[in-house]
Amino acid sequence: MSLSEQVWGAVTADTATLTRYYRWHARLYDATRWSFLFGRTALIRAIAADSQPRRILEIGCGTGSNLLYLHRQFPDAAITGLDLSADMLAQARRKLATHPAWGQRIKLIQWRYDQALNREPGFDLIVFSYCLSMINPGWEQALEAARRDLQPGGRLAVVDFHDSRFAGFRRWMGVNHVRMDGHLLPRLTALCPPVTQSLHNAYGGGWRYFQFIGQKPGG
Repeated sequence: MSLSEQVWGAVTADTATLTRYYRWHARLYDATRWSFLFGRTALIRAIAADSQPRRILEIGCGTGSNLLYLHRQFPDAAITGLDLSADMLAQARRKLATHPAWGQRIKLIQWRYDQALNREPGFDLIVFSYCLSMINPGWEQALEAARRDLQPGGRLAVVDFHDSRFAGFRRWMGVNHVRMDGHLLPRLTALCPPVTQSLHNAYGGGWRYFQFIGQKPGG
């Protein structure tokens, strides 16, 4: 078996695993994940303090909570939410159905983000919110796709798990498909020079998460 076949097999298996995982978790996601997913609204406020994007793409939009907050913050922007899980997107559609006017400016796509959506850059803001740490393998391909989809001078904004000093906690998070090895932030800073970035402790230092806003060169 060639290396490319091995990688494709791992990606296919990971897609199937995550699809099954979120089939069971989609209905419980909003009720349970609030105690883990810190810094999401703060990231969007930081984006608004820095720029006013008109074309926004969120990768791993899940149940759509961030999409609604992005729309509140940027009401004139065209927003696209992308997620691998049809079950998570079903929850997002239910939320959008309660705001019909908002739904006219928010589009949902089911897609594994391992290649750019467009032949030419089409977005001036791309957001990853607690998504990249779960794309294993494939997070490098997702970032490369974002680089290609992002307009020169556009913003790449990420909030995600960073690391933990507790090996047992890292293993437990691994069971839930989350990698916490501090591997994301160095790649992000190499890809898009930081406008702002910060590390934060959660639960007294049980783990750390980061917020990052970078600018694609060329703008």
